Amino acid sequence: MIEKILPPQVAVVEALSDPVDAALFPGEEELIRNSVESRRKEFTTARWCARRALGVLGFAPVPILKGERGAPIWPEGVVGSMTHCAGYRAAAVARWADLLSVGIDAEPHEPLPDGVHETIALPAEQQRERELRRTAPEIRWDRLLFSAKESVYKVWFPLTHRWLGFEQADIVLHSNGTFTADLLIPAMDPDPALPGGATSTPTGFRGRWLVADGLVATAIAVESEPDTPTR
Repeated sequence: MIEKILPPQVAVVEALSDPVDAALFPGEEELIRNSVESRRKEFTTARWCARRALGVLGFAPVPILKGERGAPIWPEGVVGSMTHCAGYRAAAVARWADLLSVGIDAEPHEPLPDGVHETIALPAEQQRERELRRTAPEIRWDRLLFSAKESVYKVWFPLTHRWLGFEQADIVLHSNGTFTADLLIPAMDPDPALPGGATSTPTGFRGRWLVADGLVATAIAVESEPDTPTR
């Protein structure tokens, strides 16, 4: 599903269930030693997807460990993202030569739990959602907003190694399956040691979204220098 909203440079592998042959690699077991069974399954299958996606790019299977703030550690020369929710797991990877960063997220197409929307949505975002609900009430715009913010963070962090809160991204959802994110943060000097080759701090992103089969998916692929989204 997510491959429909990503550019062709991205290798995507998805799973709708947990394969019986999905197994953890050395070092990965330690990351979920105390996790419940459902968490173990989604963690394992997401990495099963990731290794197969890496294989599409010609990389041998490797452990995918966690780095700073839990971000996945990809092989040298690779950018990527993973996501999982009930009934769906996916991984998307690309070469640094093609993309600076990738962020994906999938969620059940259901209302957010009580209290979550008020925590993650800016007043302007809530107003725009009310307008969208009038024209397309069949879409769970609150869940879509949450997913878009998750994708924003996943694409932002590898470029900056800096935290980004829900309140620091103003998301504009469009009914045509796209969205923009305006980052509400002070300008920062880029870190030349960061991977991916970015030479300036992102100020915004453009992404795409899709609702299908009871799921909502969002994706962002940064193909060149990040820039401020148009309004």
